[in-house]
Amino acid sequence: MASDVIKTGSPPERSNKIQTSRNEKVGRFFIYFFVALFALVCVIPFVLVIIVSLTEEKSITINGYSFFPSAWSVSAYRQLFSRSSSIPRAYLVTGFATVVGTFIASLITFGAGYTLANKQCRYRNGLSLYFYITMVFSAGMVPWYMISKMVGCYDNIWALIVPSLMFSPFNMFLVRNFVREVPDALNESARIDGAGEVRIAFTIYFPLCLPVLATIALFYAIGYWNNYFNCVMLINDQKNYNLQMMLLKIQSEITAMSKVAQGATRSNPPRESFKMATSVITMGPIILLYPFLQKYFVKGMVIGAVKG
Repeated sequence: MASDVIKTGSPPERSNKIQTSRNEKVGRFFIYFFVALFALVCVIPFVLVIIVSLTEEKSITINGYSFFPSAWSVSAYRQLFSRSSSIPRAYLVTGFATVVGTFIASLITFGAGYTLANKQCRYRNGLSLYFYITMVFSAGMVPWYMISKMVGCYDNIWALIVPSLMFSPFNMFLVRNFVREVPDALNESARIDGAGEVRIAFTIYFPLCLPVLATIALFYAIGYWNNYFNCVMLINDQKNYNLQMMLLKIQSEITAMSKVAQGATRSNPPRESFKMATSVITMGPIILLYPFLQKYFVKGMVIGAVKG
């Protein structure tokens, strides 16, 4: 009888376990409910943007933004991707600048972060202070513009890539803190086997740093994708316009046409739906990139920002 009590536990203990299990289920239910509610609140604006981009301009003028428009139209997308449109070329320019710039910037950031975390580097603390100063003080736009022209990054595709290649010190410190968490035994064993710094960095540390590299790559990709400042300052030829600059130019033309068309018998150009359509085509690729990097993004941010 005593053994049965020991195995099964006393009735108060069983009731406490049952109560705890119920409380956990209730708590988990409310957590999932609020997370789902928050996700729904975040998704609703994106759904509205897509619906409005497919709504006829006259329906928007009469009824405003609506989830259930009275008339549908793809005129905004037809205008964006017409045969005479420069949007496809701008997409290629932006895609090329984003891919190449993100790859090179991430590689440079990894090299700097690995160097500052390496105990073999004698002046790593001084270099860290030097990079930290650049987070607080900036030389300004004029030196940046003059240096960009001096290195040949003016009115060409490289003007969208090279001036933004200087890595963000914040991203560099994320990589440095992540590298510090790698056991020193790996570095020492590789040196005993005769491996050099480059081989140690790219065969041992680089694969281990994929989470934080995915995190900073996402930061760089968003920056390159949304960058229009370089295009405004350094690009004159419309063939080298990126997507953001081209959409700004078309949006200005649409606004001017709308003012001219007011009071005329012909229909107005799709102004409001065009705004939403531009939002869809600009945010679409970046949103689709998040699910593939989510697991790396969270781990890289937590370890790189908190530890070290």
